[in-house]
Amino acid sequence: MRVPRYRRVLALASALFVAALALTGCASQPQQSGADQAAAASGTRTVKHARGTTEVPEDPQRVVTLEPVELDTAVALGVTPVGAAVASNVSGIPGYLGVDGVAPVGTVPEPDLEAIAALKPDLILGTESRHSKLYDQLQAIAPTVFMETQADPWQENVRLIGKALGREDAAQNLLDEFNGRCEQIAGKFDVEGKTANLVRPRDETTLSLYGPTSFAGGALECVGLSIPEQNWEDGLMADISPENILTAQADYVFVATADVDDASTIPAAITQNGTAFPSVTPVDTSYWISGVGPGGGKLVLDDIEQFLEAQQ
Repeated sequence: MRVPRYRRVLALASALFVAALALTGCASQPQQSGADQAAAASGTRTVKHARGTTEVPEDPQRVVTLEPVELDTAVALGVTPVGAAVASNVSGIPGYLGVDGVAPVGTVPEPDLEAIAALKPDLILGTESRHSKLYDQLQAIAPTVFMETQADPWQENVRLIGKALGREDAAQNLLDEFNGRCEQIAGKFDVEGKTANLVRPRDETTLSLYGPTSFAGGALECVGLSIPEQNWEDGLMADISPENILTAQADYVFVATADVDDASTIPAAITQNGTAFPSVTPVDTSYWISGVGPGGGKLVLDDIEQFLEAQQ
């Protein structure tokens, strides 16, 4: 049936009116800059870090870490990296993390750029003090965020990592839990006036002591123990020879080892001076030394609390 002419004209007029309204609505919207439009389209955030600012994915899915604290923190925040630089090619990904599928991408001092690129990351986390010369190459692979240095207070680095991963509040919650547990341990045990040292055997000629600003040393002081004075390097470590082992005396001495059940890993300088070291306890290097972060911190506090309970 043929539609009357006046109805066709009315329909056309209505269509034109609707189109005009749509154009007017579009024209009234505020104009976004190209950068704003790109950010909105890609879902990115701006993160300020040691090398300036970087646009990172809102919710990164393929993260590569180049520092132990970055790996530990990411896992603690529920993000399993696709790749991580490791302390050594022999040790691999630390077992205490309990994660699978993290591909080693070289060592912390010497990351493997080809291995990193092959993983097609959408975020890379590294450190200015160690990886400065690689920044431009890493940034060409994926958005890259650098901590200033691994020697910075570890809790500050955890906050930056949390921000880069879009989980800043969760990172702060982990730190609050750690510090709160320190207070609980300090209040539970009589540690006032007690001293402690962490000794790490390097080789037959060098032993390292860890100071108050180090990860492990900070944990010892966090629960109320005191670390005897040494000539600390940036408050982190002091190296001594076996001949000077008596400078490492403390009420409680912890020795970092790869096997806490192997008594032979305790340095001979300590065992031969048993009277000067009445309390010596082996602890796991993988998290006391290498496991910087909330995950390793929890295990360190577990060890300290278990030790102090045994002293009662």
